[in-house]
Amino acid sequence: MIILLNSLITKMIPNKDMFKFKKGLFTSQIFILCLLGLAIVFVALPSYFTQKWSWSELPGVPEVAQMRKIPKTQLTFPGWTTVAQQEISVNNYPWSFQIIEKPGQDPIVIALKAQKYYKDNPEVEWVDLEGVERWKSDGYKVLKFPSETQPNGSVTARWFQAWNNKTYAVVQWYAWPGGGHYAPAQWFLADQKAQLKNKRIPWVAVSIKIPMEALGTLEDREALAKSLSQQVQTTLEKEVFVAQRSAS
Repeated sequence: MIILLNSLITKMIPNKDMFKFKKGLFTSQIFILCLLGLAIVFVALPSYFTQKWSWSELPGVPEVAQMRKIPKTQLTFPGWTTVAQQEISVNNYPWSFQIIEKPGQDPIVIALKAQKYYKDNPEVEWVDLEGVERWKSDGYKVLKFPSETQPNGSVTARWFQAWNNKTYAVVQWYAWPGGGHYAPAQWFLADQKAQLKNKRIPWVAVSIKIPMEALGTLEDREALAKSLSQQVQTTLEKEVFVAQRSAS
């Protein structure tokens, strides 16, 4: 019994190493609190008095004024003729659906959703279109092509086979000046980098629907898909991503 009591007492009494550990932890906590205090003094308080909170205010997007016109605008693509263009609301957001054609080629649909407010972020565009088209899809691949306006710029689009009552090769990406990507996260990273210089990255969601044979393959439409996608990107860079005036 005595041995058992001595063992319990020994476990209940903290040893010297434990005191040293707690002392070190306490010192670290004090150091962190001091750093936080300095941050408040030199960053937060000046922002409070001037009412300028850098993390809550985003720079404007001057190109928005031009992008707002997209739902009602027929864009020009060399070698192609516009059959029809119409503004259609998808999930309460205006899209442009433009049908183009050329001799020997079935009509192609280009759907565009442009940023209309400086706080608009790309999120669910591909899901919204899938709901409208009611198509099934598979065979997802990556389609890459260079930007014609920026030497080191490039676009990484996704393309896949989709079908409802007909079969299509579909190309999708978020276009921005000098490049683009199908993943919203890539735009977010580019926009965050631009904000470090007090700038923003405007965006337009692009979806191109190219008719194809039911038993065909994406490779059959690759050359056309890449050529037309590059034309769309170039048109957006030259005609849409243009700052006309200061706008949010």
